[in-house]
Amino acid sequence: MDLLQGKSGIPKKILLRVNKITKENVDQYVQTKQNTLDEPKKLKKHIVLGFVQVGKESSWRAANSSSIKKAAQDFDIDLKFKNANQSIDNQIEAIRNFIKERVDVIAFSPVVQTGYEEVLKEAKRAGIPVILTDRELDFNDDSLWLTSIGSDFQEEGRRAARWLLGFTKGVKKDINIVELQGTQGSSPAVYRKKGFEELLKNNTNYHIIASQSADFTKEAGKRVMKEMLERYGDKIQVVYSHNDDMALGAIEAIEEAGKRPGKDILIISVDATKEAFNALFSGKLNLTVECNPLLGPELMKVILDYQEGKEIPVKIVTKEGIFSQDNAKREFINRAY
Repeated sequence: MDLLQGKSGIPKKILLRVNKITKENVDQYVQTKQNTLDEPKKLKKHIVLGFVQVGKESSWRAANSSSIKKAAQDFDIDLKFKNANQSIDNQIEAIRNFIKERVDVIAFSPVVQTGYEEVLKEAKRAGIPVILTDRELDFNDDSLWLTSIGSDFQEEGRRAARWLLGFTKGVKKDINIVELQGTQGSSPAVYRKKGFEELLKNNTNYHIIASQSADFTKEAGKRVMKEMLERYGDKIQVVYSHNDDMALGAIEAIEEAGKRPGKDILIISVDATKEAFNALFSGKLNLTVECNPLLGPELMKVILDYQEGKEIPVKIVTKEGIFSQDNAKREFINRAY
């Protein structure tokens, strides 16, 4: 119990895998809670959740928003949903409004890793627990949030690099990589980059020759890739994109430049959306690392557990895989996003 409550002296961020989301345990919990909701009232009051979404930057985000909205209905939680449109100022304003409204719980996916200290202190003083979803924060006082739910972004970067090293094993010549980063300062951009570089650093023939933010959008991915092609041309052998939408934009830019994505230039991305699977099937994408957006049921589970006085893991990590042209067809039928 001391470990979970952070009383052991071990930083919360070391305890990364306290619990994992799997389809089986979420389905079981949904059924259990539905049975509970059908019984006479056991909770003291109806729960009001204030949720602030990052924006609408990608198909992944749309699936994430839909999951949260549906899960709130399924768990009979009153959801107040706000969209920050990629603005930290909008998020902070929405959180402050939720504090004034005295919601029971606040949850949000931070635009970037810093800048929220003061508003979270306000929530703490008001006695309102805060839950992070998808993305994380990076400042000293991690008592300002109850838990975080989402992916291990650094491991996603490692998985991308691990596949590249295996796929190009035996190649002696230099391999030049261009990187399409997500929103600058966001936790997925920071840690997907860090994990990727971590595995490549001891392999001297792999070079990231350009790295630039394309803000997780298809349009910016296409624009930035076009600029990189104009500058580096045939020197580019690999594109590493921090999400599928940017990769899909890059694919369009590569085709317009007269090159074959997936063949002349290897394309690696993160998210594993249906659009990425279609690109795998057509041979234009080589790999997508899964990042599960369906966090709604686990978020509602944590809220109900907290209201019932149960211990809450400090970090809940989603169960995810990787998909290449070799195994994509087996998984596509199961895709919910």
